[in-house]
Amino acid sequence: MNRHYTRWWSPSLGRDMELLVFGHGGTPVLVFPSSMGRFHEWEDFGMMDAVADKIGAGYNQFFCVDSVDKESLYNKGADPYVRIVRHRQYMAYIHEEVVPYIHMHNPNRYLITTGASFGAYHAFNAAFQQPHKFGKLIAMAGKYDIRGFLDGFYDDNVYFNNPVDYVPGLRDHFHLEALRRLDIRLVTGENDICRDAAWDMSAKLGAKGILHQLDEWKDGTAHDWPWWRAMIRKHL
Repeated sequence: MNRHYTRWWSPSLGRDMELLVFGHGGTPVLVFPSSMGRFHEWEDFGMMDAVADKIGAGYNQFFCVDSVDKESLYNKGADPYVRIVRHRQYMAYIHEEVVPYIHMHNPNRYLITTGASFGAYHAFNAAFQQPHKFGKLIAMAGKYDIRGFLDGFYDDNVYFNNPVDYVPGLRDHFHLEALRRLDIRLVTGENDICRDAAWDMSAKLGAKGILHQLDEWKDGTAHDWPWWRAMIRKHL
């Protein structure tokens, strides 16, 4: 399959950011790594091999971004306000730099976003912040509450990046209608440590009239890459 590495200086983050692109065309897929993961994580754990046939046939093109989790929500050495502001800068990088980069290299405006574990949170948050930019969300084994990362600190920056808070508070008609047009997949397993989070978010989406699919896998499915490789093939 085609594989392309790129990096650029991010004005949003004030440093170089790296990215891997797999494929030559088709529906673009924005991939977030798991907790503190790197842009090559999906390649390292066999996720790209799991969908190699779709990439090779030109059905999908994957854009795998880096994270700054170690500088933001996982940075316990920094003040909580600094952590959440860095996270907000990361979201600006995604919306203002990565999404335009994808559109520059792929004419298909139907953008899928996905991730597993903490990557599912990032994908969910990106899609729900600006749903008009996305067509589909595949959130695998995600948890959608970041308050535990912030030592009790809470402000508007936290609220607007914490899905368990802002989803129940959604009121804007046009934003809700954009979310209702999204193809939303919440995927979990019966033994997944984040199973309850998926069910909780499903209830919150249902209460707002946001259609979605909650897919719970049986047969001992837990929180790990072998199951995520199968899940991405099913839901892509």
